[in-house]
Amino acid sequence: MMIRVRDLVMRLESGGRPVTILDGVSLDVAAGEVVAVTGPSGSGKSTLLGLIAGLDTPSGGSIAVDGVDVTALGEAELARFRRRTIGFVFQSYHLIPTLTAAENVAVPLELASAAEPLPTAARLLGEVGLAERAHHYPAQLSGGEQQRVAIARAVALSPPLLLADEPTGNLDSTTGGAIVDLLLALNRERGSTLLLVTHDAALAGRAARAVALRDGRVVNGHHRA
Repeated sequence: MMIRVRDLVMRLESGGRPVTILDGVSLDVAAGEVVAVTGPSGSGKSTLLGLIAGLDTPSGGSIAVDGVDVTALGEAELARFRRRTIGFVFQSYHLIPTLTAAENVAVPLELASAAEPLPTAARLLGEVGLAERAHHYPAQLSGGEQQRVAIARAVALSPPLLLADEPTGNLDSTTGGAIVDLLLALNRERGSTLLLVTHDAALAGRAARAVALRDGRVVNGHHRA
């Protein structure tokens, strides 16, 4: 099992009183599976993804990713584990504005002391259809192109798990559809697991399974035929 979430609870203080964001969420995602997490704004979708990535610590419950208890790792172990296991795609791309597309993609490769980070980055940009844009800066790229750069960066170290938080949220429907095509194609080619958060029903329909959250709880999680 790639992801195993049990009785996950997340409470935060808001205006001096506790607010429950996630309330006893349990979820299994098998290796190689494509799962969409859906639900209205404020249902806890992004919080769930962030907890699975180890970007935050839950108030209760457990999360195992690829057999590792994420909640039990210290900060240094967590950073190493994330680098090895997880690629993250954000709604707002999170590119470094002073670096070219190729340099942005090369960042995780350099952090991992990989050989030839820039040639590898150029090859990855070719995989996402941006070979001609390697030397452009984010401000010179469209939203769809920036998201392609972000995806190339997320898969640079071939992580077994890709987490995508509203990856099409800032894009028009045609561009968003192309980004989903790309994520699904990379998932197939690399045999990785894809967990994506979206409020877009059409996008969720492209996943093998959709899990709906409402008010911090799982309300359904059905397989598609």
